[in-house]
Amino acid sequence: MNSLVFQRRGILLAGIGAVASGVLPAYAQADAAVTPIQRLVDGLLVVMKEGTKTPFQQRYGQLAPVIDSVFNLPQILRESVGPTWESLPPDQQSMLEDAFQRYTVSSYVNSFDAFNGQQFVVHPDTRTVGKDRVVRTEIIPRTGDKHVLDYVMRDGGSGWKVVDVLADGSVSRVAVQRSDFRRLLARGGAAGLAESLRTKSASLSG
Repeated sequence: MNSLVFQRRGILLAGIGAVASGVLPAYAQADAAVTPIQRLVDGLLVVMKEGTKTPFQQRYGQLAPVIDSVFNLPQILRESVGPTWESLPPDQQSMLEDAFQRYTVSSYVNSFDAFNGQQFVVHPDTRTVGKDRVVRTEIIPRTGDKHVLDYVMRDGGSGWKVVDVLADGSVSRVAVQRSDFRRLLARGGAAGLAESLRTKSASLSG
């Protein structure tokens, strides 16, 4: 996988892959940790069906609140940066949070820009791992093999949110980002990492 940019297939590590149609369990029947993933699918379907005929920034504005509500982006960023995070001044932490949020949303908007009849199945039963719950999903294209994504959910007091995503049940997004982010921090510090994320966001937005 490219160090930071989620390619159209690599976006699976970021969150959802080439999503989905309407094969979803009823909200009332789902585990509480599953509901945010269903909400994410709904938001992605909206921007996918609008496609590139709708300006990027408009789709960005529609999807950003969904991403913010479903993912615990500050927690994902802290775990991706690792122990260095605690030593960063508050202004640098805030700078990185802003850049990371824009990069994450831009990645999704860029990757989910067309609906081609994909099916997305959210399994209603979760697996408990310590204090976390794991939500399994399957992405089924019209042709070819399906993809399995496990969403690691954690309740930090404000409801269940995504703190990691496992592609094919094992490849951790946080682990991949940690390697990339540490390399960028070693080269250019927090400013270097933030600038890299901003540059990639601009590229993704076209």
